[in-house]
Amino acid sequence: MTQIISALDDVSDRYKALFVDLWGCVHDGVRALPDAVAALQAYRRRGGAVVLVTNSPKPRAGVTEQLDGFGVPKDAWDTIATSGDSARAAMFRGAVGEKVWFMGEEERDAGFFQPLAVVEDPVDITRVPLDQADGIVCCGPFDPMADPAVNRPEFLYAKQKGLKLLCANPDIVVDRGETREWCAGALARLYTEMGGESLYFGKPHPPIYDLARRRLVEAGFDVPDSAILAIGDGIHTDVQGAMGEDIDSLFITGGLAAAETKTSHQPDETALNAFLSREMSNPTYAIGKLR
Repeated sequence: MTQIISALDDVSDRYKALFVDLWGCVHDGVRALPDAVAALQAYRRRGGAVVLVTNSPKPRAGVTEQLDGFGVPKDAWDTIATSGDSARAAMFRGAVGEKVWFMGEEERDAGFFQPLAVVEDPVDITRVPLDQADGIVCCGPFDPMADPAVNRPEFLYAKQKGLKLLCANPDIVVDRGETREWCAGALARLYTEMGGESLYFGKPHPPIYDLARRRLVEAGFDVPDSAILAIGDGIHTDVQGAMGEDIDSLFITGGLAAAETKTSHQPDETALNAFLSREMSNPTYAIGKLR
């Protein structure tokens, strides 16, 4: 049974490290969430490690720059693991071939194709039109407000050619302030439903958790899974991923599932239990907002 807690402090002494989602937990896509920042700062002052584990398609450096812009201070975290870095490594190892058709926003996602030093003998990636491509690299929709179904003609052609789609962000939707936008995961889901093959590297899939553990060690912390708490508002990403890795989880109900859990300050217990039963999910803890 999921335990509703009032603050991270209620349980944080049981854990030596946190795997913390960003969007909907630490910031809202526009600005930092002050209570969440304060909770992470306090946790680190007591000696705990904070790994920001995000399904952003950006490289780690790009997320760091974005956090600065949102007002998330550097003393609230130790290191970052991004879906983008995990997916980039796979791309440079040739997961979808050398010639790729790119889906995303040019300015936002330009860093995805920057060289990655950790990959030995990387494949020489070239961006080409779809009819010349060996595979698809998807960082997100061309228009985040457009229904993913607008891509059906291109996906039908790609499926018939047998192209694999590398999904750099498994999230289906995200809330930017008060506006809900489609993410790369919605496109990958559509492609799979149409019979294509999609490759995933962010939450809830294992590669990003392997990267997060490596980043934790690089930051000087040797922590067993039993002493890690995963925090996030995505029931199908953050919580499902933690369950798959046998890591305890804290579900932030006031994010993507705020309506379903009837969350104002805290979730309604009856609504929360009904939602979790419907989703066949069992987070260790739940709270309205990270604080």
